[in-house]
Amino acid sequence: MRATSVVLVDKYSKEGLLSLLSSRHHVPPARPPPFLPLYSFKMTKTYLMNSLIEKMQSPDQDFRFMGLNDLLNEIRQDPNSFVGDESVETKVLHQVLKLVEDKISEVKNQAVKCLGQLIKIVRENQMEFVVDSLIRFLVGKDDELRDISGLALKTITSELPLDGKIAAKACAKLTPKLLNQLSETETPPDTLLETLSTLSILVTRFPAHFSDPSLKPQPIPTIAPLLTHPRPAVRKRAISTLSQFVPVAPPDLCAALLQQHVLPHLEPNANVEQQRTTVNLVAAILRQSPQHLNSTLDRIIPGILKAVHRDDDELRDGCLQALETLLLRSSAEATPFLPFIIQTGIQYIKYDPNYTGGDEDEEMEEENEEEEDEELDDGYSDDEDTSYKIRRAATKLLASVIVTRPELLVSLYKEVSPVLISRFGDREETVRLEVWATYVALLNQTSMYGGLLQAIDADHVVRGKRKRDSEERMDVEETPYTLLKSQIPPLSKALLNQLRSPKTAPTTLQAGFQVLHALVSVLPGCLPSQVPQIVATVKGVLCQSPTTTTSTLHLSCLSFLGLFFSTHAPAVYTPSLPTLTPVLLKSLSERHPRVASESFRTFSALLNATRPVRNGDWAERVYDQALQRLTTHDTDAEVRACAEDCIADLWVCATDVVRTKDGKEWQAICRTTGNTSGAVRVMTKVARDVEMSDAWVNGSVEWVMTLLKRSGRGGKTELFTALDTLLRRYQSGIPPDLPRGLVGQIKSYISLSDISVLSQALSILATLLELAPTTTFPVVEREVLNDVYPIAHSPLVSGAALDALLAFFSALVRADLQIATHVVPNLVIAVERTQKPDTANTTNVAKCVGEVVRSQQAVAAGTIAEYSKYVKKSSKAKASTVALSLLILGELGRFIDMSPQHDIFNNVIDHFSAEEEGIRTAAAFAAGNIAIGNLHQFLPAILKISESDPSKRLLCLHALKEVVTHSSHGHLEPVADQLWTPLFRNSTSDTEESTRNVAAACLGKLTTTQPTRYLPQLHARIRDESPAVRATVISAIRYTFADSTPSYDEALAPLIMDFLVLMKDSDMNVRRLALSTLNSAARTKPGLVREHLPALLPTLYAETVVKPELIRTVQMGPWQHKVDEGLDARKTAWETLYTLLDTCLHKLDLPTFLTHLLPALTDPSDEIKVLAHLLIGRLSSIALCVPLLLARLDVLTPALETTMRGAPVTKDTVKQDLERAAELRRSAMRAVAALVKVLAVGSAAGAGATGGMQKFEMFVEEIKRNEQWGPELKELVG
Repeated sequence: MRATSVVLVDKYSKEGLLSLLSSRHHVPPARPPPFLPLYSFKMTKTYLMNSLIEKMQSPDQDFRFMGLNDLLNEIRQDPNSFVGDESVETKVLHQVLKLVEDKISEVKNQAVKCLGQLIKIVRENQMEFVVDSLIRFLVGKDDELRDISGLALKTITSELPLDGKIAAKACAKLTPKLLNQLSETETPPDTLLETLSTLSILVTRFPAHFSDPSLKPQPIPTIAPLLTHPRPAVRKRAISTLSQFVPVAPPDLCAALLQQHVLPHLEPNANVEQQRTTVNLVAAILRQSPQHLNSTLDRIIPGILKAVHRDDDELRDGCLQALETLLLRSSAEATPFLPFIIQTGIQYIKYDPNYTGGDEDEEMEEENEEEEDEELDDGYSDDEDTSYKIRRAATKLLASVIVTRPELLVSLYKEVSPVLISRFGDREETVRLEVWATYVALLNQTSMYGGLLQAIDADHVVRGKRKRDSEERMDVEETPYTLLKSQIPPLSKALLNQLRSPKTAPTTLQAGFQVLHALVSVLPGCLPSQVPQIVATVKGVLCQSPTTTTSTLHLSCLSFLGLFFSTHAPAVYTPSLPTLTPVLLKSLSERHPRVASESFRTFSALLNATRPVRNGDWAERVYDQALQRLTTHDTDAEVRACAEDCIADLWVCATDVVRTKDGKEWQAICRTTGNTSGAVRVMTKVARDVEMSDAWVNGSVEWVMTLLKRSGRGGKTELFTALDTLLRRYQSGIPPDLPRGLVGQIKSYISLSDISVLSQALSILATLLELAPTTTFPVVEREVLNDVYPIAHSPLVSGAALDALLAFFSALVRADLQIATHVVPNLVIAVERTQKPDTANTTNVAKCVGEVVRSQQAVAAGTIAEYSKYVKKSSKAKASTVALSLLILGELGRFIDMSPQHDIFNNVIDHFSAEEEGIRTAAAFAAGNIAIGNLHQFLPAILKISESDPSKRLLCLHALKEVVTHSSHGHLEPVADQLWTPLFRNSTSDTEESTRNVAAACLGKLTTTQPTRYLPQLHARIRDESPAVRATVISAIRYTFADSTPSYDEALAPLIMDFLVLMKDSDMNVRRLALSTLNSAARTKPGLVREHLPALLPTLYAETVVKPELIRTVQMGPWQHKVDEGLDARKTAWETLYTLLDTCLHKLDLPTFLTHLLPALTDPSDEIKVLAHLLIGRLSSIALCVPLLLARLDVLTPALETTMRGAPVTKDTVKQDLERAAELRRSAMRAVAALVKVLAVGSAAGAGATGGMQKFEMFVEEIKRNEQWGPELKELVG
């Protein structure tokens, strides 16, 4: 039987080989088919490996390839294939290495792949044998063998696992041999290139190995001599490899490199070729590790600025690129040389020695443009002219200035903008596109940092009267916007001249429309005089049918046109509509879905800009096109959505035109299958903005009700919004039969499974009760009310859901005057019957009772009498009942004067001494709110208790907080003085921070009632000797930011900086509170702090640094635990910076921001790391940060790598530690995904040339190969 089975295997193998050879596929089955007997494959690993060796020794190339492929699969499936059998391991390695020398390329490449897997599992002596063999091949005279051995070495170093001992051993064995290879003078140039590439991979993947000072030989001294190698490719590769070793090399070797190989070659009399190499080396080091050059930049930058003027184009190009990298990586250090750098860029953006024309012949150019183009083509077609590279590099240099120096916008508009405009017509297309992209960057910076756009026309400044003093003021007041507006005529002329030529390439046209789009976005309404040229250009583009290559051009053109309509007065372009609308209508019918969609959006913009449209023929044709798209079943989803939106805009903006139609559009829009979200949106918009008939409204309501019956929760929010809008649009009232059916449908959504839908369902019920109380109330009482009672005490109900619940009960009791007497007790009974009374939200129940009584005050007396008996001393009620009764009395006391029942207040105060904390808290709530009903009667009693009984002081302060929070300014003003002094005294005399916080909140609210009176009192105490007083002052200011009145802002503005000076306070707690105050100000009142940020940011950045003096070690049994007392302040500082990114972005210097962000990625606290990851994600979404992040990808990588690896698991590691580590990795993963998107944007824009991304790219590849993190990264990137 065994013999038979072996025959079967052999037979199978032959058939498989024949099949493989006939199909010319070189990948045999990894495993035999399942129909063969299992026992036929029980062969030893030795037998298997020997059979593979036999295959690899076959004279047939296909057998050799398949033997290697089988070996590769076996190693991947079972890495322990060689364990315990050194002889087999030796045989396999020798055979694989022999096949590296094979004559067949496919076999050699497969052998290289096998070595990449074998190196992970072989013994140390075998690893050394492999390395020696490959290096021996590398120095041989056989070019093909040298190439494949170099590839094998790179494969081995790329496949080594990052963790484990194998990597360290491989580096230790491989590095000295590679470095010795570089130091030998006989080594061929091609070998040098492969060796340098392998070293680059090693230092990128295992930088820690090369930071050892005892490493012999050291890489930098070994590689540096190659900078003078006669072959340029070797010098270029040496520059790249050397720059990668600088970050990990000992400081003395880096200093020696600069002194011996950099600074001498930047002297004016240095050899040009050596200077080119040196400049490129400086640029490479700046990309990898700019901090290593900081100490010598004062000598390096002048040397580069002098070298750029030498008569060598390659050197000049390298200098310009080095200066660009300098600005992107070390912007602050370049500041002293910035004027010279800008002048260099301006000088060489015009560098064109082969062109003798000037910039003054624009009029002649307009008249004879086609002839001049032909002349340019004939006269400057020399392929050896490389001056365009200089102009392009100079343009990128100016772009880096624009991106990194937003504070220089005014001077940039004066010096750089005119030069850029003059180069809009550069004869080289790549340069021209780069110039336009640079101007777009300038416009984006203006939008972000140019300040608020103001009316800069003097006519608007003085209400139509032009006055001399206004003109003088406008002349003096130069802003980026005023300067940009003054340059619009030459800018638009230069740009439109380039776009109108019939020879202009589609990519150039697209870039031109992007410039126009950015221009109109920044300065709306700035192109009224250029309408004829714009219309001619747009018509020339849109009259051509879009193709695969020109579709993006059509999209850019249509997008600009839509923005142009939205930002310019209709009178400007209305005369041109007869010319524009035919080509736009043609675009509506295009088969390309994105073009058709954008065309509908353009018409929507036109409709909204020219509303009301009364007699436009084009509007009817737009309607016809939209209807055709909606009635065609195979219409693209995006096109259909845009057509639906366009129908809505037609109804809103061209109502008279659409009313004459027969309404077929609604039959097409109101479908009940497929994606209906766009249709619901259209319905809502039309119902809100257009007076429609009751028949239409009724039909729409029925359609929405049909959609509500569909399973699933998706889209329910939009449906309820539409329903609410429609119900309010009935002109003759809601139909009597509607509430019965509608309430029945809504009933299924009265549950806690989806709180947002619950909120809207309750709102619809409230709307029905309000609009049709007679017909709705009986249905609601019968079918819904009993389901609402349990929801009232759910802890999940808060915010909008709670507001909707209160609105429901209010509408309910208004709809029927008798129901209130049943609702109140039923709400309380529902709480008592709940299965989990401890989790019941009694606060919500009390609010509902209060809302019922407020809406139907006839039941007030009975309710007070009922629940006041539970708070009497003689009451035997349960603690939960007492607490709920106190909350109800508090809610009622807020709008009912209980002074006639003075004993109720006294009973409430007595509960301040209750044993249960819940009762004490409820009593404080009740006392404060009852006091609101009669401040003169009850407030003195609370103040007296706070002064006389320290044990009840905190409860009294909570009661006072209720008073100041829920009382109007008018009610507080008479008693403010009565409250101020006791509150201040209590906040500073008690050591409890909770007491101080409550008092500070009260003081803040009182300050907003009379800012002119109380702000000076707070201001006078910011220098108080007591830290408690200073803490109270700054906390009180933080609580005042809830006030939104302009008068308070005007009073606070002159004093805000005096309060924020406490960020430098000697007391750590005061500093933390001051940082929190800045955070609140930046979030709620950014205008108060925006102009002060230059003075505040240094202090804020200083608080983000870990301070070792605030870290102490605490002994906890046998363990030692480190406590960072500065963590809270550091965390608050980073939260503040995150807020500033949202509200004051244009006041932040982003390069400086990034410089301070980098250390946060390695902060000892996981909370700070998570904040840093969030900040990276936020910065990645800002277009202006993309080039700055691209330049720092490799600097960010090590910290992210460390976080992704996580802390090592020890015997003391617990489950919570593992969960925290996993969450931190997920946070880092989100940051990595954001940076991957940045890299994609940069690569699409051609930013890869700046370098400094290799480490990050390899890091991302490692993540993608990880079984756990790879799929998650793919999902995050999308």
